[in-house]
Amino acid sequence: MNVPIEERPGEHDVTQPTISDAAVQAKTGRVWAEWFTLLDSEGAADLTHRQIATALADRHGLTGWWSQMVTVAYEQARGRRQPHETSRGYQVGVSKTVAVRVDVLFSAWEDEASRGRWLGDQSITIRRATRPKSMRITWSNDQTNVDVSFWDKGPEKSSVQVQHSKLTDRNDVEARRTFWRAALAQLASELVS
Repeated sequence: MNVPIEERPGEHDVTQPTISDAAVQAKTGRVWAEWFTLLDSEGAADLTHRQIATALADRHGLTGWWSQMVTVAYEQARGRRQPHETSRGYQVGVSKTVAVRVDVLFSAWEDEASRGRWLGDQSITIRRATRPKSMRITWSNDQTNVDVSFWDKGPEKSSVQVQHSKLTDRNDVEARRTFWRAALAQLASELVS
């Protein structure tokens, strides 16, 4: 899971989740600083990710999603995790809305000839596909994972979200973000021209 964080202008090494204090308080009863102080006082600095998330659920009644969100934000704020970092490496997500039906968008991924026109000669293995909702792909040259979700946005509009994971570092994240933005732009161009 990735909690987007930003560095405040004029402050060094201080990160603040981009989910607002008001939003986190509305859902959890506390603002970020209160969660971080509480977790520090409960010894979270010496706990694993799983132990922190479990404590947040068990002791403080957070749902699974908010337990994970607060845990990741805490780890990022304390320098234990970088943005885009997961327990299995780094990940990046890119999405694109296209003016075609969702089944057409899905087929552009599923069909090898069609995929070659916008993805090029990238070697992939589709491990699982659920038409027209999702695909689980192995990126063959480095054995990274690509999870693709498709969303129906109306009669002639759909979107695709790509989550590329098991990346090596933040540089890899940025390289893949650039790659996927260009590939999805090419996909949209192929489909709507």
